[in-house]
Amino acid sequence: MSLSVLDLAPISSGGTAGQALRDTIELARRAEEFGYARYWLAEHHFAPGVAGAAPAVLIGLVAAATATIRVGSGAVQLGHRTPVSVVEEFGIIDALHPGRLDLGIGRSGRRAAERGAERGAERGAERGAGRGAGPASAGPAGKEARVVDGLLIPPPFDWSRLAGIPRLAFQASLLQQPGAVTPDFADQVDELLALLGGTHEAHVTPGEGADVQVWILGSSGGQSARVAGERGLPFAANYHVSPSSVLEAVEAYREAFKPSDELAEPYVIVSADAVVAQDEARARELASPYGLWVRSIRTGAGAMPYPTPREAARHVWTEADRALVKDRIDTRFVGTPRAVAEGLRVLRRVTGADELLVTTITHDPADRVRSYELLAEAWESP
Repeated sequence: MSLSVLDLAPISSGGTAGQALRDTIELARRAEEFGYARYWLAEHHFAPGVAGAAPAVLIGLVAAATATIRVGSGAVQLGHRTPVSVVEEFGIIDALHPGRLDLGIGRSGRRAAERGAERGAERGAERGAGRGAGPASAGPAGKEARVVDGLLIPPPFDWSRLAGIPRLAFQASLLQQPGAVTPDFADQVDELLALLGGTHEAHVTPGEGADVQVWILGSSGGQSARVAGERGLPFAANYHVSPSSVLEAVEAYREAFKPSDELAEPYVIVSADAVVAQDEARARELASPYGLWVRSIRTGAGAMPYPTPREAARHVWTEADRALVKDRIDTRFVGTPRAVAEGLRVLRRVTGADELLVTTITHDPADRVRSYELLAEAWESP
């Protein structure tokens, strides 16, 4: 199947991290039954509502609980890690579950260099706004949304809103040793590949020679997309968090691509948010807490425990609140199995994706399992 799962191990309001982790393992088992190709775990820190802070640990648990589905990271953040530590961790898992691991890597999202790349991508998105664009609507700061062959590309989110939050700078500092300087991302990727391939002057066991597929994840047409293309690695583009720049990211990757021993041609997976239920009203109800959850992230508080629809309904929304989350709300795929499958096929067609990486969050884990089940059935139907 050309659908895969991205899981954050969300903690529901009133729940615990332990229960969220058990729910993740159960969802992985069910996703394997439903026929999904991959099961990726995200890395999030300082988030009261997310239990997936250590992807390698959780990947090992998921791999042990499943048999055939590929398991991986979406993504390990190299901004505060060393290539050696990452290769050793995944080498241990591969030694026990050979041939099933995807090592998705990305840069830490809070470094100044990344913010500069994001701003550059936003400018590129503005310059390309007229190409193939359909009806437009006004967006934040006077920028406009566009529709490209049926796919909504919203105005870019202003990440500078988060740059001045002292709490985020403090938390980022805790992820590294005092005085540590992160090397250039391309250099880190090259070192990681050399360690895996045995061409590095240092040799790590386990890790060297591990049957691990390396992926690069990126949200813009910046360095991550170029590094993936130039090294002939598969690339994961981010529509569910940064929908405004997904087309630029995919285009930059393909333009930079050079064939490698890993890939003869570019290979792209694109992420998407989706909630599926048997009828439209139920799907909308299940998805209704999402805006409040995104707001908690974008105000710097960290992802909150995922609320119930009733809890979310009590929030009094301001215009500023709505503007803060509009791009994420407008680009979800929510509805009946057939409607969501059709929307995802538009995303795949417009981006040229080889696979789609679907993330679904609901307060009740049973609704999340059912959403993935209904989507798998609809996706496989003619």
